[in-house]
Amino acid sequence: MSETPQLPSTGREWHLVSRPVGWPQPADFALVEAEVRQPGPGEVLVRNAYVSVDPYMRGRMSAAKSYVAPFELGKTMQGGAVGEVIASNAEGIEAGDHVLHFLGWREYAVVDAKQAVKVDPQAAPLSTYLGVLGMTGLTAYAGLLRTASFKEGDSVFVSGAAGAVGSQVGQIARLKGASRVIGSAGSDEKVKLLVEEYGFDAAFNYKNGPVSQQLREAAPDGVDVYFDNVGGDHLEAAIGSLNRDGRIAICGMISVYNNTEPAPGPRNLARLIQTRGRIQGFLVGDNYDLQQEFVQEVGAWIRSGELKYAETIVEGIENNLEAFFGVLRGDNIGKMIVKL
Repeated sequence: MSETPQLPSTGREWHLVSRPVGWPQPADFALVEAEVRQPGPGEVLVRNAYVSVDPYMRGRMSAAKSYVAPFELGKTMQGGAVGEVIASNAEGIEAGDHVLHFLGWREYAVVDAKQAVKVDPQAAPLSTYLGVLGMTGLTAYAGLLRTASFKEGDSVFVSGAAGAVGSQVGQIARLKGASRVIGSAGSDEKVKLLVEEYGFDAAFNYKNGPVSQQLREAAPDGVDVYFDNVGGDHLEAAIGSLNRDGRIAICGMISVYNNTEPAPGPRNLARLIQTRGRIQGFLVGDNYDLQQEFVQEVGAWIRSGELKYAETIVEGIENNLEAFFGVLRGDNIGKMIVKL
């Protein structure tokens, strides 16, 4: 049990003040100064060092029912964060420890110690616990290996392949013995990164032409696994190139997150009959039993340099919202993280 006598009295945090319709606007949010209270029994006070912004947060800004509760209006938003404990009123966590928790979008957080996970900044940079060794990394690992039932020799197509999840999916597939790894991204710079840095066999800029045509050229023998981060024309193209017994793992559909009308589904779903194909959605929260295995295997690849990762770092809590907008626009290479 420990406590630091001089604690901050206030800290800045982001509130959702109105529910966005279509693309979120700055007026939907407010950066406010809030009181920082002492931790109660079983709680710790954390000075956040890094906070995460992720595409799924757009869904939480709407009132529609989903797999996670909507953000409350007039309340602090939430998300992954990692930081230093500056006061503790809980057994097993001391001031000076570093923890991973889910109360981001703020400078200081009072966290239930049961919801905080101690991390070691000596084992890996703190920011990696929000990305390559965190929820996004586990999403890639579980989605490819469990949901998509990847096996050695599979040809794999990944959309949003330069993002935090997609870039890791492609590399894990390559390290696990994929016959071919293809990625799509939104700029020529990202395409070059996928091939030259991450070891993809082929990649294309989806803005340069129809996705279905570019995919057929990049994967003339078809694909066995499609890892979907985008939806829309990418999903339709993947179904069109799917091989016999092909598997599609639906991780996200960023192309439709800001739509005000339902997006039309793929027009070629009947092809799944011919290919005996399978489409399955998944949530990372259903796969936490893989956490230890994931950290051991991926951590070893990171230490050996076999798996590379990128981070786009934005400085300052005041820029948290702009960093989130950047994720929706696809500005980031790798994981988008805000450094406080």
